[in-house]
Amino acid sequence: MSLPAFFLPRAVPRIVPRTLPTLAALSVAALLLAGCGSGQNPSAQPASGQASGQPSSSDAEESPHAEPRLVTTYDGGVQVLDGETLQVLADFEMTGFNRINPAGDGRHVIISTANAFKVLDTGAWTDSDGKHRVAEPALTGLEFAANKPGHVVHHAGRTVLFSDGTGVVESFDTADLTASKDGEKPETDIHTAAEAHHGVAVELSTGELVLTLGNDGERPGITVLDADRGEILRNEDCPGVHGEATAADEAVVIGCETGVLVYSDGVITKIDSPDSYGRIGNQAGSEESAVTLGDYKSDPDAELERPERISLINTATKQLQLVDLGTSYSFRSLARGPHGEALVLGTDGALHTIDPDSGAITASTPVLSPWEEPLEWQQPRPTLTVVDHTAYITDPSANTVTAVDIESGTVTATGELEHTPNELTGVPGVLEGHSHS
Repeated sequence: MSLPAFFLPRAVPRIVPRTLPTLAALSVAALLLAGCGSGQNPSAQPASGQASGQPSSSDAEESPHAEPRLVTTYDGGVQVLDGETLQVLADFEMTGFNRINPAGDGRHVIISTANAFKVLDTGAWTDSDGKHRVAEPALTGLEFAANKPGHVVHHAGRTVLFSDGTGVVESFDTADLTASKDGEKPETDIHTAAEAHHGVAVELSTGELVLTLGNDGERPGITVLDADRGEILRNEDCPGVHGEATAADEAVVIGCETGVLVYSDGVITKIDSPDSYGRIGNQAGSEESAVTLGDYKSDPDAELERPERISLINTATKQLQLVDLGTSYSFRSLARGPHGEALVLGTDGALHTIDPDSGAITASTPVLSPWEEPLEWQQPRPTLTVVDHTAYITDPSANTVTAVDIESGTVTATGELEHTPNELTGVPGVLEGHSHS
């Protein structure tokens, strides 16, 4: 995979009022509300049009339940969607190729822009009294300046930002995002890698930092630093290091062109691919499972390999299993369900559910028409993200997003978008790991 093309400056945010969704989104909302037989959803009320700043409980309406939010990028901006009705709640104009990741608090999303990590408040959260709140989504004004902002990783109550241009690792308590006001930056810890590279870092509950090694010429492995940032372990048997996932018991998996490295219980273990070149560069983990889900490519000479096998890495037994899906997929096709299910969106248009322990494909739910992965990784393609028990899937060819109940395989809603969606992520509207009722 080529490195990101680092972007252009951002324009001024533009808010789309909630009272102006597409007709399709209004129809979906009406059907959902009618089916529930309840009063009007607070999130569908007209909004204040707030464009910046951190909404507070005094600015928000109370909701009877947690309200999920989706965030999608398009060529020219970022949109926030209601996770139930799929209507557009806000639209922020933003030039360049921007990347998005959940901050980890169930509320905020961090946008990797041209020269900073910028924080977007999706406008749904649970306050200190346990009350569910909704407000107009807003750019908070909070920024973390960076040279080529890259990966964002949240784990164990900490959020870690990695700057590809400098190797700077900046981490902070995730909860501090909600506490910050008027763009006030949370207190951060900063560590700089020995050399700048396209990398990633994971901070564990012990304070240890798992950090990739590399430079412009090569990325050979990882180092593990203690809470005081002294090196305690290193492994350089991981050419082309890329991507990370965390499994149960804080086992960290880092991908290589020859397998993966697993850091757990104070030990780094190399698990080799069955092929001499077996690249695992994108992974999805779950605290509910000791197994991580990864892609798998075995042709080093392909302009774009369209693999049909996925990898399952058991961090407890240190074994790697390959599963033939019978269809290809892309790097945005991998996700995990609420019980640790491995989910893959195939180019056959189906959402495939895989038992991570046995590797058995337990369900295949048709969602889209068959599609083909584009050659350029920045180009839009169907994308999968999961919030709680719902899988959300975009279709750039139709400018739609579809919600699928993971357990039943039922399509619960489809919403139309004005713009062609590219990246997609979501937040539950409540602190992750807590009840969403």
